[in-house]
Amino acid sequence: MTGMGCTDPENLEPLLRLIPCSPLLLLSSPSPDSGLGHSAELAFAVEPSDDVAVPGQPMVLGCRVEGTPPVRITWRKNGMELPESTHSTVLANGSLMIRHFLLDQGGSPSDEGDYECVAQNRFGLVVSRKARIQAATMSDFHVHPQATVGEEGGVARFQCQIHGLPKPLITWQKNRVPIDTDNERYTLLPKGVLQITGLQAEDSGIFHCVASNIASVRVSHGARLTVSGSGSGAYKEPTILVGPENLTLTVHQTAVLECVATGNPRPIVSWSRLDGRPIGVEGIQVLGTGNLIISDVSVQHSGVYVCAANRPGTRVRRTAQGRLVVQAPAEFVQHPQSISRPAGTTAMFTCQAQGEPPPHVTWLKNGQVLGPGGHVRLKNNNSTLTISGIGPEDEAIYQCVAENSAGSSQASARLTVLWAEGLPGPPLNVQAVSVSSTEVRVSWTEPVVNTKEIIGYVLHIRKAADPPELEYQEAVSKSTFQHLVSDLEPSTAYSFYIKAYTPRGASSASAPTLASTLGEAPAPPPLSVRVLGSSTLQLLWEPWPRLAQHEGGFKLFYRPASKTSFTGPILLPGTVSSYNLSQLDPTAVYEVKLLAYNQHGEGNATVRFVSLRGASERTALSPPCDCRKEEATNQTSTTGIVIGIHIGVTCIIFCVLFLLFGQRGRVLLCKDVENQLSPPQGPRSQRDPGVLGLNGAGWGELGPLGRDEKRVDVKELEQLFPRAGAVGQPHPRPHPRPTDPEAPALCEETQLSVLSLQRCGVLEEMASEAKAPCVGPPAALPPQDRDPGLLSEGPATQPAHSGQ
Repeated sequence: MTGMGCTDPENLEPLLRLIPCSPLLLLSSPSPDSGLGHSAELAFAVEPSDDVAVPGQPMVLGCRVEGTPPVRITWRKNGMELPESTHSTVLANGSLMIRHFLLDQGGSPSDEGDYECVAQNRFGLVVSRKARIQAATMSDFHVHPQATVGEEGGVARFQCQIHGLPKPLITWQKNRVPIDTDNERYTLLPKGVLQITGLQAEDSGIFHCVASNIASVRVSHGARLTVSGSGSGAYKEPTILVGPENLTLTVHQTAVLECVATGNPRPIVSWSRLDGRPIGVEGIQVLGTGNLIISDVSVQHSGVYVCAANRPGTRVRRTAQGRLVVQAPAEFVQHPQSISRPAGTTAMFTCQAQGEPPPHVTWLKNGQVLGPGGHVRLKNNNSTLTISGIGPEDEAIYQCVAENSAGSSQASARLTVLWAEGLPGPPLNVQAVSVSSTEVRVSWTEPVVNTKEIIGYVLHIRKAADPPELEYQEAVSKSTFQHLVSDLEPSTAYSFYIKAYTPRGASSASAPTLASTLGEAPAPPPLSVRVLGSSTLQLLWEPWPRLAQHEGGFKLFYRPASKTSFTGPILLPGTVSSYNLSQLDPTAVYEVKLLAYNQHGEGNATVRFVSLRGASERTALSPPCDCRKEEATNQTSTTGIVIGIHIGVTCIIFCVLFLLFGQRGRVLLCKDVENQLSPPQGPRSQRDPGVLGLNGAGWGELGPLGRDEKRVDVKELEQLFPRAGAVGQPHPRPHPRPTDPEAPALCEETQLSVLSLQRCGVLEEMASEAKAPCVGPPAALPPQDRDPGLLSEGPATQPAHSGQ
C-alpha cells in the first residue's frame, strides 16, 4: 500500500469535490521495481529506419527495447503480425533478420513493405515507428543525352535522367574515358547534367552518361559534341538557356538549382530570393558559372529562388525562377508523460509534434489505434488525449504517433490506475423509465460491498447521440435509490449511468442504460404573411426537419373572414418553410391558420388575419410604368438639367444685385430718420424717454413727459412709417393693458414702430434695456409700404448698432 495526499478536486466528480480532503490509501503494483522511469516501463532504445535492400542478399532491421523483463518482441509487416520462419528471424537483441530479400516474382510474397517492432511486458505494449523497406532497382534511361553543336567560347550542356533505388550516382565519359573533374570548365551536377563552358576545339567528342547504384550500372546512348569556329563577336542579348526547376527535398539533403546563361559579352549570373530574404552564406556555394548549391537544407531554405543574367555594365537582365520545398519529418516538441491517477478520476496526456508539412497525430493503446468515444476524448487536433472516469481497463501504455509525408515518430507514456481500499462496487439494477415528454425516472440498488461509507450518488446524463464531453451530472442523496430527471427534450433517447461515492473516492461506473422521453404534439409554428399582389399571399415560417423524423409535417387552412368554412387542410412536409396562396378575392379579409403535427397529434394553430384591399388600392394608384414615355423623358433629361443650371445662375445674380441696391437705399433712409429723432447729446439720464418708449415699451406705458422735455413728433413718425390706424394725439391718454381687448391692436402698432426704429439703429444702449410689453403678432403693412428688409429681421428686442 502507498499513502498519497489529497487529489486535486478539479479531477474528481462533482460530489467528490464536497468531500473534505483527507489522506487516501491507494493500492499500487506490489512489485518493488514499479517506478515510472522508462527503464522500469517499456521504451525503444533503437527503432528500425527506412532502408533499401538488395534482392537475394540478407538484411537486418534494428530494434532494441528497454523495460522491465520479461519483454516479448515481435514484428509486424504492413500492420499484420509477421510469423517467425526460416526466412525471417527475430534476433536475441530484438532485431529482425531477413536471410534472402525477395521480390514479388511468380506468386512468392515480396519482402517490401512497412515494418514495425512490437514490444510487450506486464505494463503494456508499444509499437515502433514504421520503417519502409524497398528493393534496390535501376530503370532504363528515360532521357538520353542529345548531340550538341557549339561555338568556341560558348556553352554546351548534356543531360540524362534515370530512376533507381537508391538514387543512382551519375558520372560522364568522353570517348569512353571518365571526364576529368579537375577541369574547371566541366561542371557535373548530381541530377545528371554536364555543363561545359568556354568551349574549345578539343572538347569535341562523344559523351556517355553512366548511372550506378547497388542494384546495377547503366550506360546511356552516346551524344556527339561538335565545336565550330569562333563566333562573330557581335553583341548578343543575355539569354537563360536553362533555369532552376521546382524541387521537393527532405531536410539535410542537397539542393542543386541550375542556371545556364549565354550572351555577348558573357552575362553575370546572380541569385536572390523572391521574398527579399537573404540567401545566406553557410552551406551555400556557386558551382560552375551560375549553379546554386545549398548543402544540408532546412525548412528555412524553402522559397522561390530567382536566377538573373545581367549584361555587364548595364541594367539589361533576364530572369528565371524555381521553387524549393523542404520537408521535415515529424518530431516531438512535447512528449507525453507517464501518470498515476485514482480510479474514477480523469487522466490526460499531451504531445506536441512539429514537421513540414504539419504532421497528423494518432494515439495507440497497447498498440491498437485509439479513437474518440465513450469516456475517451481527443482535442486540439488530437494533441490532447483525455480519459474520464478511469478504471482498471484503462491501465495501459499509450503512444502518440506523429506522421507526415517526410516520416513518422512515436512517443509513449504509461497510465497507472490507483485503487483505494474499501471502495464500494458499482450500483446495480440501473433502470430508466419515461414519465413524460420531458422527464425520466432512474432507479437503482446499492452496491453489494462496502456500502457503509457511501455518502451519495452521482447520476451521469447525456443524449445518446451526443459525445461524452456533453455529459452532465446530478447529485443524489445516499438514502435515495431513484431520481427524477427533468428538463429533457421530447422524443429523445438519453443514456444514464451512476457512481457511488465515499470519502475514499468513487466506485466504478454502473452499466449504462438507455431511455427515450415520451413524444408530444409540436408547438405552434411562428408564422408571418406577406402580400405579394392584389390576389396573392406568401406564408413564411421556420422549417422543422425533425417533424419528418416523427411522421409529421404542417397543415394549412385559410378562408375569407366572412365565411364559416376553411379551405384545407393543405398538407406540407416538415422541411418546407413557405407557401403561396393565389387567386384570392382582392376585396376580402382572409384568416390563415397553420399548425404542425406528428405521430402524437396536432399542435395548436397559429392564426393570422390579412387584408388584400390595401394592396389592390396601391396597385390602382401605382399603374404599370409607360416605358415609352419614360424613354422620351430620359432623352430630354440632359437638356433640362443644362437649362435649369443657367436659370439658377441668372436668378442668383439678380438676387445679389437686388439685395445690394435695396440695402443701400435703406441705409440712406435710416440715416435721415436718425438725424430727425436723435436727442441732444448728453448724459444718459437726460435722454428723451419718449424715444426709449418707442424702442422698448407700448404706447400706453409712456409716462407723462416733463414740461421742458423734448417730445417726439408723432405725425413725423406716421409719415415715415405709415400704419393702418391713427396713433392718436401727441399727448395720448393711457391705453389699456395687454389684457384689455383693445391691447392687441396697440401692440401691433407699437411693434411695427419698434421694428422700424431698430432697423434704423436708434439708440443701441437704450433699446437693450427696454422690455416689449406685448406679444401679439405685428400688424400687416400695406403692400406699397412694406419694407423687404423688415421681413427678414428678428424680434424687436435684438440689439442694433446705432448710427453715427
